[in-house]
Amino acid sequence: MAMSVGNAEDNAPMSDINTTPLVDVMLVLLIIFLITVPVVIQTVPVRLPKVAYEPTTSKPENVVLSVRNGKDGRCEVFWGQTKITAQELLDRSVAKLKLEIDKLGGPSHITADSLPEVHIRSDIDTRWECVGGAMTNVSRAGFTRVGFISQPDPGMYHAAVE
Repeated sequence: MAMSVGNAEDNAPMSDINTTPLVDVMLVLLIIFLITVPVVIQTVPVRLPKVAYEPTTSKPENVVLSVRNGKDGRCEVFWGQTKITAQELLDRSVAKLKLEIDKLGGPSHITADSLPEVHIRSDIDTRWECVGGAMTNVSRAGFTRVGFISQPDPGMYHAAVE
C-alpha cells in the first residue's frame, strides 16, 4: 500500500481520494456474500416433470364425466349430459368397459392404448370428495386410465418446461 506524503514546499491540500479503505470493505462484503449465499439457497433435489400443453384428443369410446357441487351440498355427476347416481356410475362404467372389451375381441386382445379412458371435468369450487368418489367408482369398474380436463392459462398451449 502506498501513501503520498507530498512536498514541504507545497502547501496545497491533497485532492486525491484514498481508495484503500473502500477496496477493503468491498473485499469483506464479497467474502461475506460468498459464504452466506449457499446457506440461504438450500433446496431439496427433485426431478420435475417435463410438461408440454397439448389439446386433449378424445376418442369416441372415452367416457366424459362432469362433476360439481349440487345446490343441496351433495355431489352431482354427469355422464355426458345425463345426471347419474354413484351406483349408476359404477353400473354404467362396468357395462361400458365390458362392451369395449367385447368390441376388441375379448380380454386377450386388450392393450393399454386400446382401452377407453375416463376424462373428468370439474368445477373449480367442487369438493375433492366428489371428484375422488367418481374416480373410485370408475376405478372399481376396471378403468385404469383416468385424466382431468383443465383449462390452462391463455398462451400456454405450446409452452414446454425444459
